[in-house]
Amino acid sequence: MQIIEQTTDFVLPAASAVAIGKFDGIHLGHRKLVSRLLEHRQNGLLATIFTFDTSAAAFFGGEEKELTTRAEKRAVFEEMGIDVLIEFPLNRETAATEPEEFVRRYLAEQMKAAYICAGPDVSFGKNGAGDYALLEQFADKYGYRTELIEKVGLPDGTEISSTAIREAVRRGNMELVRGMLGKPYSVSGCVEHGRRFGSTIGMPTANLIPEQDKLLPPNGVYYSNVIVMDGKEGKGYRSISNVGCKPTVSAAGLVGIETYLYDFEGDLYGKDITVMLQAFRRPEQKFDDADALRRQMEADITAGREYTAAMSGAPLRMDR
Repeated sequence: MQIIEQTTDFVLPAASAVAIGKFDGIHLGHRKLVSRLLEHRQNGLLATIFTFDTSAAAFFGGEEKELTTRAEKRAVFEEMGIDVLIEFPLNRETAATEPEEFVRRYLAEQMKAAYICAGPDVSFGKNGAGDYALLEQFADKYGYRTELIEKVGLPDGTEISSTAIREAVRRGNMELVRGMLGKPYSVSGCVEHGRRFGSTIGMPTANLIPEQDKLLPPNGVYYSNVIVMDGKEGKGYRSISNVGCKPTVSAAGLVGIETYLYDFEGDLYGKDITVMLQAFRRPEQKFDDADALRRQMEADITAGREYTAAMSGAPLRMDR
């Protein structure tokens, strides 16, 4: 997959099929957009994702935390089979681009767009005035076809959106998040050395420090799955994770994810893993001493094994 970043001066080598969007969370609606791109890819068009390197909300002083970090987006889009990912720089100059100029210069001339799909809330150009209606208005003039991809909903009528997913993550409702994403909410990174408290009591854990702009659910213990990467191959494990700052054993206050993998033997330090949060178990709490923490960890692990047994019929997903 070709990644174009930190520049507005680019030209694609061939005609493209383009999906425009924020792609925060890469939920079921986003996946519908991508599926349309891949269909047009079979007709010789470059499957191209056009997104901004900074969300408009963050650029204008709003939401800064992301459901999907840049590194996570890149991994997902490459896994999906995208040809070109454009992380368009959002700055004072590009934000002031008139919508028609945006369409003419970037979409028609530089990206050679032959097909453009977007959702009903697509926004681009000065004051966010560019929308799907404008894309459709200039289609004949600039030689591309458009397709409106309507929002996707859950069976109960809940509309899937990045905003709805963000709210569910903040509440710790990981089952609802999983339903809207089509997979568990995940956090990826490299395993770091911790205080090794788990190892001292026979329950070694993998410590992951998320990127600062990653949105995390409330501090607490969650049933989870983990994918351990070995090169480009990954192996899945059932697990239980603590999201938080481990107040009983650390005073640093650094928020991380500490995960105990069931039936795993070996050294994970320095390995890339993806922790997929399945369901909330309990809030994080501070215990009187290490022995009380050990007893609670044992209870959490037992409960996790019961949850795992209940989920045994569901295969571990190996995508991110």
